Amino acid sequence: MSATVFFAVILAALLHASWNALVKGGADKLLGMSAVIIGHVPIALVFLTFVPLPAPESIPYLFGGMVLHTGYQLFLVNSYKLGDLTQVYPIARGSAPLLVALVSVFLLNVNLSQIEILAVFIIGAGIVSLGLVRAGDGQRNPRAAVSALITGCFIASYSLVDGMGARVAGTAVGFYSWLCIANAIIFSVYLYRVQPVVFKQLMTTHRVLFLVGGTASFIAYAIVTWAFTQAPIALVTALRETSIIFALLIGVFFLKERIDLIKVFSTMTTLTGALLLRFSK
Repeated sequence: MSATVFFAVILAALLHASWNALVKGGADKLLGMSAVIIGHVPIALVFLTFVPLPAPESIPYLFGGMVLHTGYQLFLVNSYKLGDLTQVYPIARGSAPLLVALVSVFLLNVNLSQIEILAVFIIGAGIVSLGLVRAGDGQRNPRAAVSALITGCFIASYSLVDGMGARVAGTAVGFYSWLCIANAIIFSVYLYRVQPVVFKQLMTTHRVLFLVGGTASFIAYAIVTWAFTQAPIALVTALRETSIIFALLIGVFFLKERIDLIKVFSTMTTLTGALLLRFSK
């Protein structure tokens, strides 16, 4: 992985952690998620004026990505209803790069070096270990864990589909822009059926999240989609999940959350995997 791709994905990870922190700060997670998803549309329309249309061969990947992104978003909201952020987020985000790596190596015949495979699993292990944060209080929530794991499967699936689709499309940003618009339409239809009042709140109480969160989220994954065309999808997916490091730093220094030894261990483990990935050949 080149230095340009590496640091671009690190920037995407920082943006990803930032918009997640904005969503976390809201009381209504569905409303927060809706603001970000629909907030993709304005910036996507801007980018579409500068990029070419995706190749027709990428249309099946667009439809697949629409379904998978919507499934991910709905399962993530449901997971947060069932369990705590500290349990759901690590399982969902940590399992994704491991699943992508397994599919890439064993089904797609992608050649990864032993060091790269080790780095992916170290990053995944570091993130998943954050799920132990709640273990100290004796609470267990298997339903939330299962829902989070399903969410991780959706993340892994859309990462693979988006990566292959962007390569076929010939324009990573164009592919993702159309995907965002289609996804926002599907999610809006769902919202209209289950919670129509959300639309009025997007431009009032959640205007900042709509504009800032939506833009940050779009740019973050647009970078990742471009990176999918420059490096193996498994490596980009793993590096993207180092966003957990930035999320912890934001939580500690800005949200005044408590830090403990497990969080420190998880962060250092994830950082070790990222550094190993950077200097692997």
